[in-house]
Amino acid sequence: MASDRQVFGNSLGFGDRPAVLVIDLCRAFTDPERPLGVDCTSVIEQSNRMVRAAHRSGHPVIFSTVRYDSPDFSDAGLWGRKIGGHTDLGAGGDGSEIDQRLAFDEKDGLLVKKYASCFFGTDLSSRLVSAGVDTLIICGVTTSGCVRASAVDAIQSGFRPIVVSDAVGDRWQDAHDQSLRDLAAKYADVTDAAAVEEYLAPPG
Repeated sequence: MASDRQVFGNSLGFGDRPAVLVIDLCRAFTDPERPLGVDCTSVIEQSNRMVRAAHRSGHPVIFSTVRYDSPDFSDAGLWGRKIGGHTDLGAGGDGSEIDQRLAFDEKDGLLVKKYASCFFGTDLSSRLVSAGVDTLIICGVTTSGCVRASAVDAIQSGFRPIVVSDAVGDRWQDAHDQSLRDLAAKYADVTDAAAVEEYLAPPG
């Protein structure tokens, strides 16, 4: 199926009040020795560029993690049955801890979620509205999972999603590549870290 009409991939552009959202760069996902983990060194480095740029300009930064509080992991719902490995994200362990390589500041927000989207079952929308945010800079993992789900919910909630192409990653390169194409076509602007860093820089 093909069309000559340009109906996909229009630019949303940056808004006036950004926030940086760093998705799920916690130990369960960033330690390759863990069941759900992969090497996230490059994603962490590029995410730190976004975080530090936001810190310098006074823009909000929110980190998300996944944590299950029920001893039987019933709060993981059917998703826990589908993906497996969720026991590393139990409240009694350290899998939910933000990776220590990240430039996490005590003033940054921490969002605890149980499902893919950072918006589902959380107060993220309220936090963003309260801060007057209109643009969400998205970093983290995984491109085809929680990053994509959060970007879709962001645009549906009235925030401009900007997915930082070199600050997101996935377990599978083909899933990463296809998800970036799909996001750019329908749900978000996909932009590299250098351009976003320039946007986040303080005026003058």
